Amino acid sequence: MDKRTILIDLDGVLNTYDGQFEDFFIPPIAAHAYEFIKELSIDYKIVIFTSRNLLSASKWVMDNKLENFISDVTNIKIPAFLIIDDRCINFSGNFSELKYNIDNFIPWYKK
Repeated sequence: MDKRTILIDLDGVLNTYDGQFEDFFIPPIAAHAYEFIKELSIDYKIVIFTSRNLLSASKWVMDNKLENFISDVTNIKIPAFLIIDDRCINFSGNFSELKYNIDNFIPWYKK
């Protein structure tokens, strides 16, 4: 049985990103992210997506010893069962609610 793919954003989910983007520095891994990815990889194919340089992001994966749990690093959102992102709104089928959520969106690290 093939594992279902989960796309996980790098900045703000797996690392300690706080909104201050630096071209040549990827923040350290977030607390408990290693354990989370290791456990999730048992049942799911994990793909990291990022707007960062793919070579730098891949190096970050290796530096944090995640290469055995991560299937790929990409900068495009490929078809997936789920997407985990710090800048995302779940669509519930209600456009009025969606507009309200867009207008009032605040990333978790600014709350």
